[in-house]
Amino acid sequence: MTSSTTRLADVVAATSDPAAADPAASQVVFRASAVAHDAVASTITMGRYSVEVDEPPTLGGEDTAPNPVEYYLGSLLSCQIVTWRYWAEKLGITVEEITGRAEGDLDVRGFFGLNDSVRPGFSEVRVVITVTGPETEERYAELHRIVESHCPVLDLTVNPTPVRSSLEVG
Repeated sequence: MTSSTTRLADVVAATSDPAAADPAASQVVFRASAVAHDAVASTITMGRYSVEVDEPPTLGGEDTAPNPVEYYLGSLLSCQIVTWRYWAEKLGITVEEITGRAEGDLDVRGFFGLNDSVRPGFSEVRVVITVTGPETEERYAELHRIVESHCPVLDLTVNPTPVRSSLEVG
């Protein structure tokens, strides 16, 4: 067992019972902050990490970094991978390799306000996960169903999430 697999097994063992016993102790707050620069770019800080965000020239940027919806697709895929790994470990399902790809359809008329009946976000996102290992196809299909019902970023997409936005003028 590799050290990363051992750590995941430790996480699986350590989280299930305490989280169920004390739901209040299960609450976690994640934070991010942003600073705008250049035409439409920004630096996003998340804990001790920073990432750059930009847009392609067709959307006013210089294409120096992924744009926000590309980061969303990356977030969705990485969350899927984490959730696959966690639940495979928890259920004792052997997974040798997991890869994923995602694409989304976006009509920029919604963003630019050219047609109020067009939503500014994706009209559809398609995710394909490829998994290899010794288990049966049915076993991987079972794991896929569990992942789909427990992936936090997927949940953010398919279920309404209350967002409170405020303005501070300084």
